Amino acid sequence: MRELHRYILLATTAVLLVGCGLNDGARQPAPIKEIKPESPQPAPPTTVPPAPALPQDKPGPVVQPPKPAQPPRERVWNWSGAVQPMVGRMLQVGGVSAGSVLLVDNVNNRTNGSLPTAKATQALRSALANNGTFTLVGDQQLAMAKQQLGLSAQDSLGSRSKAIGIARNVGAQYVLYTSAGGNVNSPTLQMQLMLVQTGEIVWSGKGGVERIQ
Repeated sequence: MRELHRYILLATTAVLLVGCGLNDGARQPAPIKEIKPESPQPAPPTTVPPAPALPQDKPGPVVQPPKPAQPPRERVWNWSGAVQPMVGRMLQVGGVSAGSVLLVDNVNNRTNGSLPTAKATQALRSALANNGTFTLVGDQQLAMAKQQLGLSAQDSLGSRSKAIGIARNVGAQYVLYTSAGGNVNSPTLQMQLMLVQTGEIVWSGKGGVERIQ
């Protein structure tokens, strides 16, 4: 009886072992877990520190550029209004033969300042043009005579004696010597008609010159 129990125990043990083996063969393999690659993490944005603010210069006062110096305004004189009445009175002097040759010298500046007299001389010659009493010495002839004295055509003879001397060289019978004198801001024009042969002053006149501007 004891042998029978041992046999049953052994048989039961064998059956259990076989069942365990069958169960192990039928067991499904555990699924392999798929390992996904980790996605790269985005890099944190690079933060650039702001540039330090530069100090603002305070606006200074606006400096105006210096204005260019204005040239002095040229004074304008009414030479024609001064010489024409005087020339009219001179042409009425008696004892002058019609057609006598007259040397008209440039107007001299005898004022206390700088006074351009070229326009005065031009006005004087214009007033004597076609006068019917005197024949004027030509500009070219007068320029050549001045050149012999070392003067330019624009220079005045400077003195009555020089004017008379050059008048003799050009064959003139009369000389008209004219000068502007007094204050340069209100000059006075003076004329003298002289006889070349004797130096005698046969007529003289004086008058103020009006300033236009």
